Amino acid sequence: MDVWVTNLQHKITVEPNFIREIVCEVLRLEGRRDVPDVSVALVDDAYIRVLNREYRGVDQATDVLAFPMEPERDDSAEPALGDVVISVERAREQARQFRHPLRRELALLAIHGVLHLLGYEDETEAGASAMWSRQKSLLEHLLGTSARDAR
Repeated sequence: MDVWVTNLQHKITVEPNFIREIVCEVLRLEGRRDVPDVSVALVDDAYIRVLNREYRGVDQATDVLAFPMEPERDDSAEPALGDVVISVERAREQARQFRHPLRRELALLAIHGVLHLLGYEDETEAGASAMWSRQKSLLEHLLGTSARDAR
């Protein structure tokens, strides 16, 4: 398994290795030891707004997007699980809003994105409830703190 984290923004200092560790641990805790590749792009609001408009038809910045990869028909190819895109600007705003460290918000968004790659959905009430519960549990486990407002 390879997890690539690419910092495509230069407005806010981030720790790409921290994000990589979070993603690897989430995959391990979800039972995906031999998981295909995952990439994470750390971007600004302008970048994620373009993606959100193009792929979801929503012309505004968002905090995280996940792009699960379609399974390859060729079994010999090493499939990738998908891509996660996180707006570091939006993460900083949300961290301020909820009065917790940026590092915690970035972990939360990374967890959320990976759960989407693994098939969790938050479009239905039942799906959102299951996803938010798992997200809260993972955040508490990984950061060792209460995730009371894991949204």
